[in-house]
Parts: sequence; structure tokens; C-alpha cells
Amino acid sequence: MHIYLKIILFFILSTCTLSAGDFESKGNIDLTSQFYLKKPSQKHPNNFTASTNLEFNYIADDLQIKTKLYAQGDYYDLKSASEHNNRSFLRLDELYLQYDMEDDQFSIGKNIKFWGALEVRNITDGFNPTDLRSDPFNLDKLGVWNASWVHYTENGELSFIIKGYEQGLKSPTVPYVYYYFPETIQNIPLSYTDKLDTEESNTRPTYYIKYSGSTDTEYPLDFAIIVQNGYDSQRYYSTELANNFSNISIYQNAYIVNKLITYNTLVVDSTLYKLEASYTNVKNSNDNNVSDYIHLGLGVEHTITQVYKEADLGLITEYYYYHTLDDNKKTDLELFEVFQNDLFLGLRYSFNEGNDASIVTGAILDLDYNEEVYYFQYESRIADILKLNFDYRYIKPSKNTLTAFHLMGTHERVSIKIGYYF
Repeated sequence: MHIYLKIILFFILSTCTLSAGDFESKGNIDLTSQFYLKKPSQKHPNNFTASTNLEFNYIADDLQIKTKLYAQGDYYDLKSASEHNNRSFLRLDELYLQYDMEDDQFSIGKNIKFWGALEVRNITDGFNPTDLRSDPFNLDKLGVWNASWVHYTENGELSFIIKGYEQGLKSPTVPYVYYYFPETIQNIPLSYTDKLDTEESNTRPTYYIKYSGSTDTEYPLDFAIIVQNGYDSQRYYSTELANNFSNISIYQNAYIVNKLITYNTLVVDSTLYKLEASYTNVKNSNDNNVSDYIHLGLGVEHTITQVYKEADLGLITEYYYYHTLDDNKKTDLELFEVFQNDLFLGLRYSFNEGNDASIVTGAILDLDYNEEVYYFQYESRIADILKLNFDYRYIKPSKNTLTAFHLMGTHERVSIKIGYYF
């Protein structure tokens, strides 16, 4: 990882020395309060979190250098050690150089990419891992070190990407509601560690070839096809018992795959059709842990315009399917895969009053394990500098099956976030 940082710093210093350019900056500060109405008895009853994003952009002709910093502080980390959540940190999300040519673009450094089309879960968005210390219902993506070359065609773009480093993920600690692991196993303390056990070196590159484009037809189609060779975005957990039997540690494992990914949207009149799909072939077929698998997401969103004054109403239906191809290896339950046979029914109400106000509400129904998730989210902007977010969640977990939600237990929460943008 350090070699990539040296390369970026070299480009920054060289560019700033040789040419004058424009410097841009922006950011936001968020204050979030979360109250847990139903939760495990040993967990904190609430969370008060402050966070900030700072973005800097240096532009000189066709060259850009972009930086994004994120800092987060949790109220409980200011209290005694036994109360700590370990959710306070400073993080470098992006630091990369981008050079634009007539039909091509080159970038190198640490950045975040988004791949997907669906509303509830983007099953194809696996380029960046998510931070385990963030709210699991508002996924916080971690930047990764990579280099990419993009060639623009008349109706699309062809990308060659090399990701150069696989990182272990830090975790919150036991008092945080969304720390799912038990404190002990057979009276032996259990602790999560950010160790990552990789099949090869953690600097073994992961390669991507991506083509995305649009059709200029009566019914516009946006599509993307990605071929991947390298470490999978899905990981599995292992445990290790200390030599003196004093502690059990749990950690993640990364393995190498060949993968085919696609995400697409098709507009037909007032209806948007969505597809996300991936097929994963595990390179080491003798690995007894992970099977080849298929992940599929289908969605339909129909919009009724001016349902009340200027407001639009979107009717959303999505279905998610996950299937492992070898029954003798880890199942969706052992891999903590939540969206394995799930149906989402939802509504999006857009006020269209110039303040970006909207309501999204819906239910996620697990058709295998009889689990239910309900949520209601309201967002609005005030005077261009303030954003308000209200979020309600209720989870009814499986009673008899050891799912990820079962480990968390019946869950109900209210969240309020106020953001100042500058």
C-alpha cells in the first residue's frame, strides 16, 4: 500500500510545482442520533455520532487531483473504556490523480466506484468494501488503491482496472447494537480481529474489464458488463483458538475468483426495469469453504406523475436471489448473506417542491426464513446548506433459523440526522 501512496504524492508534488491551477473544496458535517426501541439488553440504548466529509480538488488543464477525508466520533468513545464502541476514527477515502485526454482517461490512486441499479441492495457493487463501523443500513464504502484506463466510444466506455490491495476491516466492539458476534463461545471469550487471511498475497492484483453504454432507441437501455479475476467481494469468517485456550479470535478470509457481472436499466414509458446479476467461479475448486454461486436482483419501478400537485409517486418491486452451486460448502446462512430469496415492496414519494424532499418506505420479506424488515425514510434540503434525514426501521427476525438478523434479535430504531453542507 505504501508504494501507491508514494506514487500519488510524487504526482501531486510534481504537478503543483510545474503548473498553476484551480483549487476547489467542499464538505459537510453530520449530527446523527439513533434510538433503539427494541434491542439486546446488553447493548447501548442509543448512539450519538458526529461525522464530517472534506473533499479537495486540484484542477490544472486536463489534470485533476482529488482527495476525500472522513472523520467520525461516537459519544460512547468519550466515556470509560467499558462503554467504548470503537467507532471514532479518521479515514482517507480518496486520493487519486486523474488525467483526461480526447477519448481516454487515466487515473491512479485510492478512490470509490459505484456499480449498480437497484434500490435496496446493489449486489454488483463489490469494488469497494464497506466499513463495519458504519450504520449497516447506510453503507459506508472504503476507498481502494487502483489504477484504471478508460476509453470512450460513441455510445459507451471501455475500462481496464487493476485493484492492488485487499484490506482487513476494522469492527466496532460489543456494546454497539450492530456488533453481531457473541461475547463468548463455551465460556471462552470471543473477539473480532481485522486480520485478513488471503489465498495469495494481499497485494495480489484483482483485474477488471468493464464495458458500459447506452442505446439511442425508443426505449433507452443503460448497461454494464464486467469481467473480474481476483479477490471476491464476498468473504467468509474463520475462528482461531489461542494456544493457552484464553481467547477465540474471529477473522475474515478472502479468496480468488473469476466473475461475470452485469447491471442494467431499461426505460419503457413511465416504467423503469432493473437487472443486477453475477456469476462467481471460485478459482480453487478444492477449497472446502466457498462454492461457486449466482446472485440475481430484478426490479421494476413505475412512476405516476403529478399524483398530487407536482408530486410523483413511484411504485417499486424488487426480488433478490442467491444460490450456491455446491451443497457441501458454506451456505448463505454461514456466509451471512441476507438477500438470498427476498421480495421488496416499496413506495417513493417525491414532492418536487425544489427542496429535494422525498419519502421512501417499504417492506423486505424473506421468503425462506420468514423474516420481515420495514422502513420509512424522509429526506429534505433546507436553504441549500442543511439536509434533514429521518429514518425508522423494524426487523422481525427468524425464530428458528440462525440468520444474521436472528443473531441481532428483534430490532426497532429511530434515526435523525442533520447535515450542514459547505
